[in-house]
Amino acid sequence: MAYQVLARKWRPQDFSTVVGQESIVTALRNGLKDGRIAQAYLFSGIRGVGKTSVARVLAKALNCENGPAADPCNDCQTCSDITSGSDLDVIEVDAATYSKVEQVRELTESLKYGPARDRYKVVVIDEIHRLSRQAFDALLKIVEEPPPHLVFIFATTEIDAVPATILSRCQEFHFRRVRPATLTAHLRKVADEEKIEVGETALRMLARAGEGSVRDAVALLDQLATFGSGKIADEDAARILGGVASAVRQQLLEAILRGQSSQVSALVSEIEQEGWDPRHVYREFLVFCRDALHLALDVPEEEVDLPREDTERLKALAKEVGYENLLRLLHHLLNSEVAVRRSEAGLLALEIAWLRAAELPKLTRIETLLGGGNLPDLLAASLPVADETTPPSPAVEPAAAAPHAEATPPEAPPSTPGETPVGQSTSEPRETPTVRTTDEKVRELLDLVSQRKQPLAAHLEGAEHLAYSEGELVIYSRPNDTWLSDALSRKTNRSILEECLKAVWGEPTRWRIRESVPADKPATTNEAEPNPVLKHPTVQTALDIFGGTARAVGDEEGNSN
Repeated sequence: MAYQVLARKWRPQDFSTVVGQESIVTALRNGLKDGRIAQAYLFSGIRGVGKTSVARVLAKALNCENGPAADPCNDCQTCSDITSGSDLDVIEVDAATYSKVEQVRELTESLKYGPARDRYKVVVIDEIHRLSRQAFDALLKIVEEPPPHLVFIFATTEIDAVPATILSRCQEFHFRRVRPATLTAHLRKVADEEKIEVGETALRMLARAGEGSVRDAVALLDQLATFGSGKIADEDAARILGGVASAVRQQLLEAILRGQSSQVSALVSEIEQEGWDPRHVYREFLVFCRDALHLALDVPEEEVDLPREDTERLKALAKEVGYENLLRLLHHLLNSEVAVRRSEAGLLALEIAWLRAAELPKLTRIETLLGGGNLPDLLAASLPVADETTPPSPAVEPAAAAPHAEATPPEAPPSTPGETPVGQSTSEPRETPTVRTTDEKVRELLDLVSQRKQPLAAHLEGAEHLAYSEGELVIYSRPNDTWLSDALSRKTNRSILEECLKAVWGEPTRWRIRESVPADKPATTNEAEPNPVLKHPTVQTALDIFGGTARAVGDEEGNSN
């Protein structure tokens, strides 16, 4: 006997062998038991999930010599004829080649006559969405009022293209994609029955490559078994399916999340040399990033379709980078997916999408700015590094009595020939001194808070100064800044801050917040009250950026014009 491919050999012959469509099977069985047989059924879903197979099983259950029954016997002459496709009363039509209105009219005329032998005349129209509008109109009347011996079963992969007038006259069943775990179990059963040696990792790869389609997954199993003469190695499965090894995906995700553009380009070159399809690789990487996002949300590891060791490594990375960064990355990758899929230069589009993703860690979070982040520090970080010959700006040491006292500018070094005198502009940017502490423990605290709750970390980053001394952290807020105090008044934020304090310094560790007050100037009898505009935080920020001073024009005596 000629060899029969596994997808046909393992096609369901009764309801009990249908994979992953339990709710539909239950509804059809109960309808057959109770005699609730509809005039028309509509099966919709992606390819290879069992629409046409269930239609044939339903036809056998309706016409079985022991039926109508919840399951056909598959032994009687009627069941055998329907299985082989030789039953005259079960008509299968492919709408892709039977779409003209004249053909549909001929079909409807022949359906007025009763069945030649069976109990029902069953008409199965596959891909019904391919019918023309006129053909649908010709079919409408008989679908609405069929003879008692006639049952229609429609199947489609594009239910949106089926007119509402047809949908309203059918019992509609939507066939869902088969879950990877269910598909893996089915592939294991097929492999054991067919004496195919295959590991769990390869079966998982096959189930994922099938994308929810039983027929596609079984066909891939058949192809790999032929390649390996009955044995399927994990490496062969990865190479033939065109997928990227898990280690490569892990390296790529780490490089993107750490902003290592050169490493990303090197991995793209490796993908090009291996000859992997860039569109398939991009889709696989999207799924891998989604798994990382789920692990960052503490989804049970059993629900992630990866080997255990790969899952553990991915979970450690996901916890390290945080949920927000993974969500931002996935959002960017999804926006670029159409360009990669439709571009004729797929590999170039893939590389650009990944390189742009590697720039995300270098961006300033909007939460930091909205939370009152220290804008001078952010701008200073983007400035080019000063020349090594330029003396570094002195660090500002917080004073005990006045935490935000203005630092005295350092004395200018003696000028040498060729140097620009002090007070004149230079083309070299001057490093802006910062008032934020450089204590490593405080930096560790901010990083820890950022991992727990990014908005709270943004508020703390926006504080004027953080100082730790003798078991107490003092948070100096900017003048008139109520956002920080409001944030720390919330119970959840206080709890997170106290837990992070305990993790960094241990117990007991206290904290308090106080507003920064500029140091008092020497009082003089003739000095007027300082202009309140000069105290505005925006003006102070501008002075910090440009390293200048400001005074009110017209306040001095004799300057009346």
